[in-house]
Amino acid sequence: MTTESPAAHEVELNITGMTCASCAVRIEKKLRKVDGVDATVNFATEKATVSYPEGVSTEELVGVIQSAGYDASVPQPRRADEEGGAEPADETAALRHRMIVSWLLAAPVIVLAMVPAFQFRNWQWLSLVLTAPVVVWGGLPFHRAAWAGLRHRATTMDTLVSVGTIAAFGWSLYTLFIGDAGMPGMRHGFSLTTPAGEGTSTIYLEAAAGVTAFLLTGRYLEARSKRAAGAALRALLELGAKEVSVLRDGREFTVPVEELRVGDLFVTRSGEKIATDGEVVDGTSAVDNSAMTGESVPVEVGPGSAVTGSAVNAGGKLVVRATRVGADTALAQLGRLVEQAQTGKAQVQRLADRVSAVFVPAVIVLALLTFLGWVVFGGSVVTAFTAAVAVLVIACPCALGLATPTALLVGSGRGAQLGLLIKGPEVLESTRTIDTVLLDKTGTVTTGVMRVARVIPAAGEDEDRVLALAGALEHGSAHPIARAIADAAADRAALAPVEGMTDVSGLGVTGVVSGCDVIVGRPNLLQSNEIQLTDELRSAMTAAEGLGETVVAVAWDGVARGLIAVADEIKPTSEAAVANLRSLGLRPVLLTGDNEAVARTVAARVGIDDVIAGVLPEDKASQVRRLQDAGRVVAMVGDGVNDAAALAQADLGIAMGTGTDVAIEASDLTLVRGDLRGAADAIRLSRSTLRVIKSNLVWAFGYNVAAIPLAMSGRLGPMVAGFAMAFSSVFVVLNSLRLRRFQPLE
Repeated sequence: MTTESPAAHEVELNITGMTCASCAVRIEKKLRKVDGVDATVNFATEKATVSYPEGVSTEELVGVIQSAGYDASVPQPRRADEEGGAEPADETAALRHRMIVSWLLAAPVIVLAMVPAFQFRNWQWLSLVLTAPVVVWGGLPFHRAAWAGLRHRATTMDTLVSVGTIAAFGWSLYTLFIGDAGMPGMRHGFSLTTPAGEGTSTIYLEAAAGVTAFLLTGRYLEARSKRAAGAALRALLELGAKEVSVLRDGREFTVPVEELRVGDLFVTRSGEKIATDGEVVDGTSAVDNSAMTGESVPVEVGPGSAVTGSAVNAGGKLVVRATRVGADTALAQLGRLVEQAQTGKAQVQRLADRVSAVFVPAVIVLALLTFLGWVVFGGSVVTAFTAAVAVLVIACPCALGLATPTALLVGSGRGAQLGLLIKGPEVLESTRTIDTVLLDKTGTVTTGVMRVARVIPAAGEDEDRVLALAGALEHGSAHPIARAIADAAADRAALAPVEGMTDVSGLGVTGVVSGCDVIVGRPNLLQSNEIQLTDELRSAMTAAEGLGETVVAVAWDGVARGLIAVADEIKPTSEAAVANLRSLGLRPVLLTGDNEAVARTVAARVGIDDVIAGVLPEDKASQVRRLQDAGRVVAMVGDGVNDAAALAQADLGIAMGTGTDVAIEASDLTLVRGDLRGAADAIRLSRSTLRVIKSNLVWAFGYNVAAIPLAMSGRLGPMVAGFAMAFSSVFVVLNSLRLRRFQPLE
């Protein structure tokens, strides 16, 4: 449910310079100090979604972010010549170069420190020469960010890294130039724990170089993983065509797709992508929507059929009239929904952010207490110093900041690939508690398209002739039942011409077909023309209506000749979808405005026990409230305008992507394919994403809770602490990437 906000505008800003979750929290706080402004900053996507009132400009918002020590910009639309289909430049290249050089220099330093046998005369000075560029140049991103934070009276994880590595390097310089460590022939052993030596003969060059190299590795792997996590969205946005053949004055012109306007006619040939959403004007073909919806079977289209931009024309030439272009297309809307889902925050992430905001200052205090504690209780200065540095390094809350956004990136990206759109992270919590699913019937469980179920001829009549005469007469009507009968007749044979057709409002049609005076409609229409149904036909009509079918009577030349039963066809996947929902522990309920007999028939065929029938469109939301008042946590699946209120009222609204824009806007989840099986898959994916987030947070919290006491007690040296901290972040990202393997149920 949404509430009114005083904010009149919303903008998404790109942010650079963030290094951890506490950076995101600080930017949020800065922005929210501006009157009427609300902001959500996502560390993983490096974006801020800002709502602001009249009187506040985007330039002012950018200035606020810059005053906090970061850079911000409004995303610029890409030009056609920039899109090309290739991946964007790899921003991780510079970080990879810094990491490789740092490791080439740090590795000999670590080996020399770990293996006393390799410590030749004056080896410590070679270690200093190799370590200096690692700490100064390799660690420059940490030092720069720490300095920026210091200038704005703020602390981040980079503060911990910078202080820790500079302290280790500075101590080594002191002992080399002033203490005894610079003496020729100096030897010292290596320990994974805090050594108990004297300060003037102990150097920490391997810790300074190793910690920097380990953390650069962690930072690089994080960046690579975040790039991989966003690959699904990038691929989605690259699906669209780049050029289009436009028809103007009977001639074709190739223009960039950005120049296409609503109402333009354009041509698409076999193998080409359809440039934008439109309606087929001429031609027939099969259209492959698999890239957008995941549906593997091409769909036959012809004049009047709607087609979606980015779909592939798998058959003949089509002439299409553009109905939506640019930001209004289904592909653009799909991309926006995915980005919105990735930018928001789940409730569990807000808790992690609050912890991160106070974590760094607390760690600095703990490091000082560690140093003082060792000195006060008889430890050497070097032991106290080493333990304090280890605390600074081990406690960096990187994993905490990455726990939620990386899982959201991967989960929502995988959902987009499968045609399952999760509107926002708040939806994740809803899926965990859902116990009841209300299913709209028409367009959700059924196709929403009437089909001829059976033709029942009177004794001595031919079934094909009954359907042929009725179909010819109904061909001139726009009524859904009439269209179903006409289409069924046309599938068997060419329709005969009709003379003098008359539409009897609410009852049926009359006319002359092939020399016969034909009447098609309700039995009342036949009775008004003094034509009675036979007993056999009456019994057949009663039986058909008991099955939930609508029955149309057919007569010609004053005699009842047969019946045509029409029904809304059940989607072939609905039964499996209901079974999948049950397997998740959910109780499916059919909600429909149809009568009880029709509803019960459909429910029985798909395996639903509970039915709420005869519900007026405006009463659907009240049915949702009734179940909620009874203690149920309700999901609603629907596709029509009449379902929008119920979708908004439900604890979880799921819209069929084949439905109306109003329904999609009111929902929390959208099933792009219109396949009900996607409802169970969307709930499964949401629950899986939430489980990954929670396991990430458990690891991140648990790691810090367990590791800090170990470092304070001297059981972890600084270099091992650096490795462990980097590993924790990588573990969180790799755990999130498991969601890429999510597969839908069959």
